Amino acid sequence: MPSPAPALVVGFDLDMTLIDTVPGFTATLEALGLELGVTFPVLELASNLGPPLDLMLTPHLAPEAVGAAIDRFRELYVDHSIIPVPVLPGAHEALAAVRSHGGRVVVVTGKFGPNAQRHVDHLALDIDHLEGKVWGLGKADVLRAQGASVYVGDHVHDVEGALAAGVTSVSVLTGGCNRDDLVAAGTHVVLDSLDEFPEWLDEHVLDLRLAALEERLRELGSVLVAFSGGADSALLLAAAVRALGPDRVVAATGYSDSLPAVERDPGRDFAASLGVELLTPRTHEVEREGYRANSSERCYFCKAELIETLEPLAVERGIRHVATGTNADDAVAGFRPGIRAAAERGAVTPLLDAGLTKDDVRRASRRWGLPTWDKPAAACLSSRIAYGLEVTPHRLGRVERAEVAVRAVLAESGTPVRDLRVRDLGERASIEVDAALLEGPLAPGSPNAEAVRRAVLTAGFDRAEVDPRGFRSGSLNEERPRRRPTA
Repeated sequence: MPSPAPALVVGFDLDMTLIDTVPGFTATLEALGLELGVTFPVLELASNLGPPLDLMLTPHLAPEAVGAAIDRFRELYVDHSIIPVPVLPGAHEALAAVRSHGGRVVVVTGKFGPNAQRHVDHLALDIDHLEGKVWGLGKADVLRAQGASVYVGDHVHDVEGALAAGVTSVSVLTGGCNRDDLVAAGTHVVLDSLDEFPEWLDEHVLDLRLAALEERLRELGSVLVAFSGGADSALLLAAAVRALGPDRVVAATGYSDSLPAVERDPGRDFAASLGVELLTPRTHEVEREGYRANSSERCYFCKAELIETLEPLAVERGIRHVATGTNADDAVAGFRPGIRAAAERGAVTPLLDAGLTKDDVRRASRRWGLPTWDKPAAACLSSRIAYGLEVTPHRLGRVERAEVAVRAVLAESGTPVRDLRVRDLGERASIEVDAALLEGPLAPGSPNAEAVRRAVLTAGFDRAEVDPRGFRSGSLNEERPRRRPTA
């Protein structure tokens, strides 16, 4: 088994990166100057925040007075600096962006730790760890210890710490250093502000995960991709060709009554566009008792049939692995017996191994110009049949005819539909369409809604109704019974 994709850890500087320290710093320094009878160049010092306080005060005080002045500054800071200091624009959103990728947030700052924590608490900054009184190269040790891969700061010395740690340096122009200074220091990225960070992070994480996917595929050497024609398996197939070349990649689509005929030609065309051989073996899941019984474990038996059909084909062609398009979201989605069946039979999951989510799949597919980047989810026809009703070729064919008929009616009326399911509830059909259509062209009692209902009746159902809740992926799971697979 491959090692899981490393968790994202992003480090942030505090002063002038996450918070605008200038109002509090100037107020505190002015108060200190009044007590000491010293006129500090407040504006000059405030324009280059970041260096440790002793470096800032030493030119203006006798050497023996610096230590006591620092202690008094920190005491005054509590009363003069916490309340007036705001977050910088985009700070909360930047932290949320890290969270959206399942990441941890570490603040590594030269500021006195307890005062830094007061800012974090007062401004409700969502972080996991704070390390204070760390400056320049010293930040590298903390970043390495925390497992950070990115460090965001505003100063050339933040760049210095990031580079010493071997992590990506991201600089924002909200502090005292300009773009030329930061670039000269070696930063990898310069942003005007943290407002730009979420978009940058999305692309950065996608780059990392695609690189991990390529590495994983190269490790595998050759793959037979279980190709459904959907966005996940299409990206996997394209990535495999990029990493291994078409001579070490084969695509295979199991043909059976549960695969809508409308999916077959696009899948064949896609594989041909990549120069990949497409196999279309007949699968016989309907002959498996567990599949026909249609318990909530139905997908287990379907996937078992598919993988057991594909494995001999891979061996015949000297292909080392059968790969599925399982992504990182699938792995945490809870009830996925099909994933378990594939894993038990040794199928590999390169997208999951690289940490690619469904959103990553779509963004990467769009980046690569794949026609499947925005393709709606298209589960097999058996997923439309309510649990407990036997899966038969008759039921599968009836559902397929009904969905084809509904799409034809909507096309004739000029009504675009993205997601559509006709659920077989016995002799009654439930029609699920995009929820937005239910407040417009398919509103209850409308001519279009009635035309859709009649189209489903002509496919062989006794009764039909449009579900007022609209399309919901896996809606039959809402009432699924709890059963385990049988032999």
